[in-house]
Amino acid sequence: MRRNSRARLGVSLLLVAGALGLGATPSTAAAPASAPSAIPSPSAYALDAAVERQLGAATAGSYLDAKTGKLVVTVTTDRAEEQARAAGATVRRVARSAAQLDAAMDTLEAEAKITGTSWGVDPRTNRIAVEADSSVSARDMARLEAVAERLGGAVDVQRVPGVFHREVLGGGAIYGGGSRCSAAFNVTKGGARYFVTAGHCTNISANWSASSGGPVVGVREGTSFPTNDYGIVRYTDGSSPAGNVDLYNGSTQDISSAANAVVGQAIKKSGSTTKVTSGTVTAVNVTVNYGDGPVYNMVRTTACSAGGDSGGAHFAGSVALGIHSGSSGCSGTSGSAIHQPVTEALSAYGVTVY
Repeated sequence: MRRNSRARLGVSLLLVAGALGLGATPSTAAAPASAPSAIPSPSAYALDAAVERQLGAATAGSYLDAKTGKLVVTVTTDRAEEQARAAGATVRRVARSAAQLDAAMDTLEAEAKITGTSWGVDPRTNRIAVEADSSVSARDMARLEAVAERLGGAVDVQRVPGVFHREVLGGGAIYGGGSRCSAAFNVTKGGARYFVTAGHCTNISANWSASSGGPVVGVREGTSFPTNDYGIVRYTDGSSPAGNVDLYNGSTQDISSAANAVVGQAIKKSGSTTKVTSGTVTAVNVTVNYGDGPVYNMVRTTACSAGGDSGGAHFAGSVALGIHSGSSGCSGTSGSAIHQPVTEALSAYGVTVY
């Protein structure tokens, strides 16, 4: 199992978010509803990355404090605490190390890999947050709970509504192979222009159009799903689209950089079905057991989403964070939009946002 311890589209081909929906689960491990989430400053993103590089397995994860907006780094040793403080982070001592949390997820992977479940690290609770959707049978639920019980307090299991499933909806976005998806972010490499989207979208077709049955505007150059959920399409129509995300209010958000999401931070999701929704990051290093295979190292949020949003953009201000992978919708105003970290896709294809 892989670990990471840690727009709109039209004639002008600006990016739009999301279309092909994969089911996920409404998050129940979120911070209290009354606690506001914050967007990390550029320095907080940089600090998170620096501390991860320096401490590695010596930290059990970091999160953004909703009240102060400061990055909190969890540690289990005096040495790690000294290093994190020296780097400028707020530090919290916790009981379980990264190795213990990884071991718990390895056990879940080996003994409870059940379609309709997901799990990931919530550094705020220093536990593995497990969700089981309504398709998980009573027998499988009992097996999951038995595994969790053996792991002691390291695992929290919640039954949630919704079912992991694919949904293809009608409407405008990008089209390929008789299906509709949407792009997440425009990217560039060596002067050429591309867009990244979900891998379960780029698996469908090599050629993509801006309208159903319309001329081809881009050709697939890479795809990865399951295990990952990202793909890349190169523009072949000669256009030079801007690096914006559609806010569905007549304006767009410029994207100028990319980073990994931090637990506790605020994010926005732009999708062609639910448009722009907001939420908080609740878990990282998330495994999602879709019916056609697992994906790893995902990010769970409380943003609302629905079938038709997949492939879209998760972002915070001008920072690109992720590519929408799945959702089972919303319960009130709380959902569980899952995203593929965009930094992994950018690295895989050697491209950058602009």
